[in-house]
Amino acid sequence: MPIAQFAHGVASGDPRPTSVILWTRVTPTTASKPGSGVGPNVVVGWQVSTNNRFTRIVRAGKFSTGPGRDHTVKVDATGLQPGRTYYYRFSYGSVRSAVGRTRTAPAATSSPANLRLGVVSCSNLQAGWFSSYRHLADRDDLHAVIHLGDYIYEYGPGQYGYGQGDKDIRTHEPTHEILNLGNYRRRHGQYKRDADLQRLHAKYAFIVTWDDHESTNDAFKDGAENHNPGEGSWAARRAASHKAYDEWMPVRMNGTAQLGDGTTLYRRLTFGDLAEISMLDLRTYRDAQLAAQVDPAQADPARTITGRQQMDWLKDSLTRRVSQWKLVGNPVMIAPVTFAGLPRDLIKPVNDTVGLLPPEGAPYNVDQWDGYTDDRREVFEHLRDNGVTDSLFVTGDIHSGWACDLPADKATYVGTKDSVGVEFVATSVTSNNLKDITGTPRRTTSIAAEEGLKTNNPHIKYLNFDDHGFSVLDITPKRAQMDWYIIGDRASKTAGVSWTTSWATTAGSQTVRQVFGPVGS
Repeated sequence: MPIAQFAHGVASGDPRPTSVILWTRVTPTTASKPGSGVGPNVVVGWQVSTNNRFTRIVRAGKFSTGPGRDHTVKVDATGLQPGRTYYYRFSYGSVRSAVGRTRTAPAATSSPANLRLGVVSCSNLQAGWFSSYRHLADRDDLHAVIHLGDYIYEYGPGQYGYGQGDKDIRTHEPTHEILNLGNYRRRHGQYKRDADLQRLHAKYAFIVTWDDHESTNDAFKDGAENHNPGEGSWAARRAASHKAYDEWMPVRMNGTAQLGDGTTLYRRLTFGDLAEISMLDLRTYRDAQLAAQVDPAQADPARTITGRQQMDWLKDSLTRRVSQWKLVGNPVMIAPVTFAGLPRDLIKPVNDTVGLLPPEGAPYNVDQWDGYTDDRREVFEHLRDNGVTDSLFVTGDIHSGWACDLPADKATYVGTKDSVGVEFVATSVTSNNLKDITGTPRRTTSIAAEEGLKTNNPHIKYLNFDDHGFSVLDITPKRAQMDWYIIGDRASKTAGVSWTTSWATTAGSQTVRQVFGPVGS
């Protein structure tokens, strides 16, 4: 049987006005499987064209790869024109890859009419099929796709699967929790073979960040909830996960496409004078989550979720006069949430869905910004004191959809409605949510939890604990609007899609409002 030499598809990412990252993996021999560490060093060709027939090739080159980088290819294709659609492909010998399509960012001095982004997070292969990717790939109106983290999951079979029984809709490879470089490479390779993900990567550039499951659950700088001494060194495990991510994702780390020059993932991407996206890394530099839920240390200025350097960088991003809209790719939720008042029988399933809660309910989720409130205070005060407008945090992680104001002071928000920005939270592609954990039909048990949370947190305007899917974020000079789309049963490879709600923020308002139809409708 012939070798499928480009079996993992093609991808692009991190579009700039004159450059974009191009990615693929070549399989030169049958033994050269992801994570195997074997196979020859080879040279792969790449081409960029202004049309999909490749009759006008504008950039081309050769790239050397081998087992030291798991036979991945990552090129920063430069010398391109701003705001242009390009097509790209790779070749090995006489074999050509699939053709990918990408688009450069508009020129820094331009004034785009809009920026439209797909938004996804939390794509657990064992928990279902990636129908959200398929439906996004069916669209022709996006400029790029943002993935906010948990692109892969670390668990072995029977762990964290579909519904209450953790059923494996598909089984992870290797068939155990991933711990070392070979494991992480193999898991990335499995995800990249998914047909829906391949199609979406080939159609749109991705803008990505990691959350915890790219390494392991509830990671922090010195360890993780899902790591124990019997699994070896945490530093070695994290380094392996970071190296595999750099190899397998179309992303610039330390600002380059090179491997081994650093693991700084936070970065900015600018789209003319309309929007600038600041992608955060909220795992690498954070202190450990609090062991006790009711702990005054949650407000300790010495504890951080961002790290000092990234915090200063974020504050600079929010006050730069480069673009109107300040988008923040925010892996975990920043809006304050009080969980007091939930029905007692819902505390555990809500805890399983969104984070760590004490039995009595508590006003913070210690894995999110609620567990690092001095960092959040610093960000919110920076926004308020500098009169920053049009700040929008786009968030994943919690397998549910939210639209929130960001209260300058939660205690006085009811009377003042004083908000320093807004947050839109996209639900999960497949990872379990409240109805999956309780085993109850959608829009039954969850309604009480949602209403209780909104009552205790009036800045939360929309909350959906039940559904899986994706979002579409459309930005214009007048407003930013998020549309939430939901899919059918994750266990079905052909699950359909429907629009469920839309929320927007008017330029200069720093508040969210409901919209009664998606963009383009």
